[in-house]
Amino acid sequence: MKVIAEGDLLELITTGKNRRYLSVSRNKDLMTGLRKAVGIMMSVNNVRELASFSYLHYEQLKYGYSGKSSVRLSNRYVHRLIFEEKEDGLALKLIEINDTHYGNK
Repeated sequence: MKVIAEGDLLELITTGKNRRYLSVSRNKDLMTGLRKAVGIMMSVNNVRELASFSYLHYEQLKYGYSGKSSVRLSNRYVHRLIFEEKEDGLALKLIEINDTHYGNK
């Protein structure tokens, strides 16, 4: 599947470094998870296949993120890669740290 990333996120994925995502770039587990998630996204034929990788916790988002989807970068952390599903592939948007999304209160 075609995966598109731009700006800070593209720099993080390709070089492993970026000022905006400093906490991610310094964390080996998160960088491994990011590269693994992007690799899986590139290897699948359609978005529904992401659900077969249970550790990604693929989900379509609601409310303020309506129209977007996410996967988790690591089971140990609450970092999510948020993306838009397009007809010709996926457009990666940002990495968010959300302490309440997965029940971490």
